[in-house]
Amino acid sequence: MDLPDNAIAARGLVKTYPATRTMPAMRALKGVDLVVPRGSIFGLLGPNGAGKSTFINILAGLTRKTAGQVEIWGRDIDQRPRDARAAIGVVPQEIAADVFFTPRESLEVQAGLYGVAKARRRTDELLAALGLTDKADAYVRQLSGGMKRRLMVAKAMVHNPPVLVLDEPTAGVDVELRRQLWAYVEALNRQGVTIVLTTHYLEEAEALCDTIAIVNHGQVVACEATSQLLRRLDTRTVVVTPDETLSEAPRIGDFDSRLRPNGDLAVAFKSAGAGVEQVLAQVRAAGITIRDLRTEDPDLEDVFVALTSGSGETPAQL
Repeated sequence: MDLPDNAIAARGLVKTYPATRTMPAMRALKGVDLVVPRGSIFGLLGPNGAGKSTFINILAGLTRKTAGQVEIWGRDIDQRPRDARAAIGVVPQEIAADVFFTPRESLEVQAGLYGVAKARRRTDELLAALGLTDKADAYVRQLSGGMKRRLMVAKAMVHNPPVLVLDEPTAGVDVELRRQLWAYVEALNRQGVTIVLTTHYLEEAEALCDTIAIVNHGQVVACEATSQLLRRLDTRTVVVTPDETLSEAPRIGDFDSRLRPNGDLAVAFKSAGAGVEQVLAQVRAAGITIRDLRTEDPDLEDVFVALTSGSGETPAQL
């Protein structure tokens, strides 16, 4: 069988939650078109309530879509639901593990649920890959939060799916565990597994993801290669360390100037309309002696804020 070009393809995806006695009807997804290329590490970002979890739950078969079409690994979730679910592993944001099982038992049970024959199970391999070998026979209730999260990743991989969805996998875990987890994820990706990642750590998405989609109010507001997305903002910042301490940010021509907590003066400017030399001329004209300076390019957080500003609006009501 030929491999599909896309790991996931959604077209016109709509999800409407019906009205209740206390809540009006709510449209969580509003005609989402989204393609996740095979073999990529794909970031799915957005503020709380943007529709990310609804999208993931539809992929996982936990939520019924209202309209539209979704394919996972070339398999339509309506026409071939079992095949579609077999092609995806989902690591949910919430830790859900039977505390009276051991990690080894948890993986064996999960593999059995997916119909993986005993001879083809990878329990020991997964335990080792996620640093759980020494806890393989301890009760899950004895594991730390970080270890439980690693176990969730292992459970999602028992059936060797070509697509892995990680929903906030490093929320609340320490730096070392985050590094270990990302090392494993990158190794999986090198083996051909497509990774879909949601995270509130934007620096993670910027460092890891080939492509990033930003969702807001149930709609895709951007979906581009990470490098291209970062070029969306035609803004740079000159950061000046003044010789003398400033009590407040002085007016620097028509530029946006702000005083940072460490005493540096940050002056933002549009690359197309000005250059660093023009900014520095205005800084000097304001009577500031420059001890040091550097420039900063926009990061993913800047782009995210620019594209999702106004996210405090209420969801569409029907």
